[in-house]
Amino acid sequence: MSAAAALAEPFDLVVLGAGSGGIAMAIRAARHGARVAVVESGALGGTCVNVGCVPKKAMWLAAELAQAQHTAHEVGFDLAPGDLCWERFIARRTAYIDNIHASYRQRFAQLGIELVAGHGRFTAPHRLAVGARELQAPHVLIATGARPRREALPGGALGIDSDGFFALRACPRRVAIVGSGYVAVELGGVLRALGAEVTLLARGERLLRQFDHETGDALAQAMQQRGIDLRFAHPLESVARAGDGYVLHCAGGEVLRGFDELLWATGRAPNTQGFGLEATGVALDARGCIGIDAWQNTNVAGHYAVGDVTDRVELTPVAIAASRRLADRLFGGQHEARLDCSNIPSVVFSHPPLATVGLSEQVARERFGDAVRVYRARFRPMLAALAGDNERTLMKLVCVGDDERIVGIHLLGTAADEILQGFAVALKMGARKADLDATIAIHPTSAEELVLM
Repeated sequence: MSAAAALAEPFDLVVLGAGSGGIAMAIRAARHGARVAVVESGALGGTCVNVGCVPKKAMWLAAELAQAQHTAHEVGFDLAPGDLCWERFIARRTAYIDNIHASYRQRFAQLGIELVAGHGRFTAPHRLAVGARELQAPHVLIATGARPRREALPGGALGIDSDGFFALRACPRRVAIVGSGYVAVELGGVLRALGAEVTLLARGERLLRQFDHETGDALAQAMQQRGIDLRFAHPLESVARAGDGYVLHCAGGEVLRGFDELLWATGRAPNTQGFGLEATGVALDARGCIGIDAWQNTNVAGHYAVGDVTDRVELTPVAIAASRRLADRLFGGQHEARLDCSNIPSVVFSHPPLATVGLSEQVARERFGDAVRVYRARFRPMLAALAGDNERTLMKLVCVGDDERIVGIHLLGTAADEILQGFAVALKMGARKADLDATIAIHPTSAEELVLM
């Protein structure tokens, strides 16, 4: 054994990255008895806890309350809707996140997980240097996540991205958002509800093009009704500053002016650079993601990857589930444990929220042709009707075959985010349309429409 090898500290598992996936793997492995080290240079919880799901949902809830004030006034409450005090709300948001950090540290201490604060860098397969320390383990998990990506065009460094959104301490007066995916529609809806004039510029012809098209188009209509200016087929050529505002030059020659904030929401790039990954021999795909198989294995034995650094579904619960199953397989004796990536439910916290599980109508028709049958319900929720709001909920079932097995559920409207979870279980278990028909409705609710189609 060399002198360098003798100095390396031995662990059963080293995790690079303390985001949701890395933490889940560390905790589950430690519970199975593994000696675990977690290497992280930033805040515990990664993107989700610090500049993603958690603060985003907090801002979404604030936006919901802002809208609720107007609804309450419409139905008869004697109140004047007021503006959000960002300083007070952000203090509460920060305290909530601080509690999550403290909870992680407490669990690490209880389970004997060593948190190594610092920038980790591979020096060889199975070996990581962190400052003056060197760690080694037969099992290494890479869970370094992803970062916001901007368009490579003149002025592309101007403005803010989704990370910068969470640094805002006041609502912009007029904001341009570049993008058409879930980050763009979520942040656009929040800012509009909190008082901003919002213009959203999409390169293509629709929002959320990877989702069910009918549902995404219904969301676009709802956003426009709420006052968001949607500009489809508006790729940018350049961005510039003019005085205190931004000037956007579109590819078709149109020039848009007068924005006091510019927000880029054009996707995310995997964090695979800057930590010596090349020293391991772990391969990357064309997008720069770490290539993995169905068991989270990379091409190098004993090296695994989960979460947004891979090319799999970019959802926190997916990273957590994949990590736990990997830990069960490596340290818990569950040799067949791995993530089932089919029929993963997800929610876009837009205004109104969009929830989906299974196949979109377009994908189902590509696979099953004329065997597809679609059921829809469009209606005004009770509170909206009482308040004189014309916004409609859309609920949609995509079924296949003579027995009408449900292969897709797509919801857009108030409480869609909470309604879907139980119905996702039913779809996962192979429910048929007849099973929903046989279920007694809970009245009066929006969810009952799914069993009354």
